[in-house]
Amino acid sequence: MARFEGALAQACAEADLVPAHAAQAIVAACQQARFDPRELALAARNAGTLAIPFVKALTAQVSARSEEAARYVHLGATSQDVTDTAAVLCMQDAAGRVLELCDDLGDTLAELASRHRDTPMAARTLLQPAAPIPFGWKAAGWLSMLARSREEFRASVRDARALQFGGPAGTLSGYGERAPRVAAALARKLGLREPAIPWHSSRDRFARLGAAAALLTGSAARIARDVSLLMQPEVGEALEPAAPGRGGSSSLPHKRNPAASLLALEAALRAPGLVATLFGQLVPEHERGLGQWQSQWFTLRTLVCGAASGLAAMAEVCAGLEVRAEAMQRNLDRSLGLVYSEAVAMRLSQALGKAAAHAKVEALCLEALQSGTSLRELLAADADVARAVPRDELARLFAPGSSFGAASVMIEAVLEEWRRARAAPAI
Repeated sequence: MARFEGALAQACAEADLVPAHAAQAIVAACQQARFDPRELALAARNAGTLAIPFVKALTAQVSARSEEAARYVHLGATSQDVTDTAAVLCMQDAAGRVLELCDDLGDTLAELASRHRDTPMAARTLLQPAAPIPFGWKAAGWLSMLARSREEFRASVRDARALQFGGPAGTLSGYGERAPRVAAALARKLGLREPAIPWHSSRDRFARLGAAAALLTGSAARIARDVSLLMQPEVGEALEPAAPGRGGSSSLPHKRNPAASLLALEAALRAPGLVATLFGQLVPEHERGLGQWQSQWFTLRTLVCGAASGLAAMAEVCAGLEVRAEAMQRNLDRSLGLVYSEAVAMRLSQALGKAAAHAKVEALCLEALQSGTSLRELLAADADVARAVPRDELARLFAPGSSFGAASVMIEAVLEEWRRARAAPAI
């Protein structure tokens, strides 16, 4: 808020509305201003806005330097101008940090996808084992969602980096014909875009930014959900990095809880309601509403902080993720070969037709479950299968790579997407 007031004084001086020496005194006071947060908060509750006690306190500090300069503090602006613009400046800094965390996580995911492009594991659909996939493909799926959410967030941040400046009714009436010069100079000094018209009652930029932050939070939480499920002892395919005092239990010494994944998930569980609140704040009354924009800053702040929390947690997890390839293979082996049923059915369909092949493999899968005999053994003993598929070819169908399909091509495409995303200009 002090940055806004100092820049406003300079902009007014450039438009010959404030004496240059008075503007210099205001800028100096703004650069060294000190405030009592508790005193401001209590006064703001009575005033209905933080800007009124803030401007009063700042004016007193300027007056100590120059009584003449104190007459020009906050000249022509309105409370919402300073508070909205201050929120934008804070958001810009916070968004930069969010993107740093996002890039940390994305770079780690890219490394996981590349390193494990041939590490087999069971895909799980509806929480049941499906077919073999590379763990690197799973990591690439995480990365792809993160990359899209990152771009949405970057775009929304660029859009939200807009100066709020309209004066009491939004038309900058206090500056007369010099208003455009003041607005342009103020935007330039603060490093913000100058919108065509003030957005006092047009709150879509912040709503879009909050929704984009929620998407980032969900992208981190999607990884957290998978990691926490893979970390269950009966699965044991991946583990969060261990550290003293982390993920323990107050009563069960043996526990290793997914504590970081918990952070990402709790942030994501809060996000939908907060986004709904932002969308509910899109309907102020007339040129300046009552209660909507005043609460929007708090909602947006919580969403952006939640995104940062989730991204930071999962960046740490993925950087130290303990990938247990042997457990992944062991779980594939425990399936009695059923995870290869698609590959077998596809091959049999060439000789038997799709429907007959599917029925044959389905029946043998049921028999495998009931008898505890592997699907491969049952297939080898079946006369129809023996006539259709040579024994050595049947063996190859039970290699994990037979089910990888286009996974490697997809992984490389996602990695290329991420490289392009990282090369894009910063916000």
